[in-house]
Amino acid sequence: MQPFNMRPDQLAEEMLDYSRKLGKGVENLLNADKIDAGVTPKVEVYSEDKLRLYRYESPADVVQSSVPTLIVYALVNRPYMTDLQENRSTVRNLLAAGQDVYLVDWGYPDEADRALTMDDYINGYLDRCVDVIRKRHKLDKINILGICQGGAFSLCYASMHPDKVKNLVTMVTPVDFKTPDNMLSAWVQHMDVDLLIDTLGNVPGELLNWTFLSLKPFSLTGQKYLSMVDVLEDEDKLKNFLRMEKWIFDSPDQAGETFRQFTKDFYQQNGFLEGGVKIGDRQVDLKNITCPVLNIYAEQDHLVPPDASRALRGLTSSKDYTELSFPGGHIGIYVSGKAQKEVPPSIGKWLDERIK
Repeated sequence: MQPFNMRPDQLAEEMLDYSRKLGKGVENLLNADKIDAGVTPKVEVYSEDKLRLYRYESPADVVQSSVPTLIVYALVNRPYMTDLQENRSTVRNLLAAGQDVYLVDWGYPDEADRALTMDDYINGYLDRCVDVIRKRHKLDKINILGICQGGAFSLCYASMHPDKVKNLVTMVTPVDFKTPDNMLSAWVQHMDVDLLIDTLGNVPGELLNWTFLSLKPFSLTGQKYLSMVDVLEDEDKLKNFLRMEKWIFDSPDQAGETFRQFTKDFYQQNGFLEGGVKIGDRQVDLKNITCPVLNIYAEQDHLVPPDASRALRGLTSSKDYTELSFPGGHIGIYVSGKAQKEVPPSIGKWLDERIK
């Protein structure tokens, strides 16, 4: 342990500085406007039950791709992480790269949705969204960009509907759910998911959120709020911090039956690698995927370790498989300045090269 060498006058100065920052921070907090998120203009083009399908408005001076891209986000948390603010928006930078972007917003499930299955989400809601876009653009196939659990859903979808997917992009997507460094998976292996769902019905979003925070309790709870004092003086940095906090704690409940199947088939039985996953009356077989695949992973991802994503290599029948790594974490890949300069333009370039 290092000795404490701060002189009394230094300690007093440090405490005064801390108090000053805290006082200014309280003033900024009291004066803060409503925290916005999801900043890029968009139009609702389809709705069904809780689901909304949006199309984002492209800049007037950008030539759009002839093949639209549908973003499929996870059921956990809200999809505005992809469009958090003007200078941290995957959506906005995809638009700037010439992509025509749609997004599925799953909404907030309630007790009426507890019986929704993966078949309802993937072969039902998602498939109908794809058909809406195909019809709007008079196309047989569109691009799909799946994020985290939404990437797993997209892999399932592309394997069951290969005739509707032109190019597939997966971001921080779990494929091997049992890598040795996957702490979340280790926790789930012996969970009695049947007892959980039979007791609760839907899984509370707050329960899942605190589970994720518990994976890195010091950095994601205590340390973060101690460090917050350093950004309180700056209104812009404070708003950025509050936007992240809003997103972190904006956690929808999970439809019970979908949570049951996803946990069993993927976390406990590692279905992509071991096989045996059946959704509705269709079998999931990644070998059915023949379209080009771009697989993007984050090198410091604690929720989806790199090896969990890299496992996709060789599992599909695609003759055009590309990997892109980013030196950041599960969230940093969407919000860091470096990521915004590199990842969306790379996706746009990769897609453009495969539009024929």
